[in-house]
Amino acid sequence: MHNSHRGALSGVMVLDLTRVLAGPFSTMMLADLGAEVIKIEVPEKGDDSRAFGPFKNGESSYYMNLNRNKKGITLNLKSEKGKEIFIELIKKADVVMENYRPGTMEKLGLGYENLKKINPGIVYGCVSGFGHYGPYMDRAGYDIISQAMGGLMSTTGWPDGEPTRTGTAMGDVLAGLSVTIGVLAALKHKEKTGEGQKVDVALVDSVVASMEIINQIYLVEGRIPQRIGNRYESTYPYDSFKASDGSLVIACGNDKLWSILCKIMNTPEYITDERYNTNAKRVEKHVDIKEIVEKWSITKKVDEIIDALLETGIPCAPIYNIEQIVKDPHIAEAREMFVDIEHPVAGKMKITGSHIKLSETKPIVKTPAPLLGQHNEEVLAEYMGYDSEMVNELKANRVI
Repeated sequence: MHNSHRGALSGVMVLDLTRVLAGPFSTMMLADLGAEVIKIEVPEKGDDSRAFGPFKNGESSYYMNLNRNKKGITLNLKSEKGKEIFIELIKKADVVMENYRPGTMEKLGLGYENLKKINPGIVYGCVSGFGHYGPYMDRAGYDIISQAMGGLMSTTGWPDGEPTRTGTAMGDVLAGLSVTIGVLAALKHKEKTGEGQKVDVALVDSVVASMEIINQIYLVEGRIPQRIGNRYESTYPYDSFKASDGSLVIACGNDKLWSILCKIMNTPEYITDERYNTNAKRVEKHVDIKEIVEKWSITKKVDEIIDALLETGIPCAPIYNIEQIVKDPHIAEAREMFVDIEHPVAGKMKITGSHIKLSETKPIVKTPAPLLGQHNEEVLAEYMGYDSEMVNELKANRVI
């Protein structure tokens, strides 16, 4: 491999049993960062998300986005020969990742306790709804369940509305990020001591951790935080505001910014007004403040307000839709958050780029997501020394 394309994690071999979202998001990051990720799928059917839209030439772009940079093999772990191959691969691997329901790997005889006897250095990353121990461990876990039980839905939405799920599968994504951090920490520990360990991440725990200030409000004040729309519990004006042609967000995190805003709005009297002159008072009187700001903002266009506020250093932003993001010169172009790939079936397409920018070992999208079983021969030759005759026999016996 060309030297500048040595990833930060090159030399790390990951066996990836994950499917759908939380797990694949994690192994996608490891692959983007240069790990050799071998995705192991069920023969004939593959990862469930291969059947999820949107599709391009019959290929799932849901799957293609999350599984780029990975090699793909198929393996029937319920067959003796399939288990045997998996165990051989485990001996050579640094990391194994799975997001089955707790107990599934144990039933196959491939749980962490068994795998660590085969390879004491193996880092075993697992994502599940509620984690691998505790009274709820056997419950199925889906993103919406984590958002419901982790507190996110109860605090998302409008005061008079229903509890609301965030627009994307945030519980899955948070768990994917968390298990990646845990696995990297475990790899660092393994480097020093030679010992691996199990990294057990629950969707629900990941959401609970992300609630930070919301948790503290209850723990310190005994008050149960409610849905408050786009406003923030600890500062104001920090909210969305209506303009004549849409909405925008303005974030005045302190008294200085509030005074600048008052000058721009031509209402300098509010700077010293006893009702609004401290952040705590503004949070309490947020209804009044919103009215004051909107009286001004509703007469102007979004872009006009943003230009005026940014010039004076007030944090603000338009509320983008996805089309605006994809066309934005900073996000899409400079930060390369959308990249072009060429997939053997889907052809030329764009997928989301890596959001982790490293100066020396830049994460890049080198290869499109694998077709089902695309790298069977290559991986079995490289790691197992199998020739094509042996591979054909495995196919005939439906091991792959």
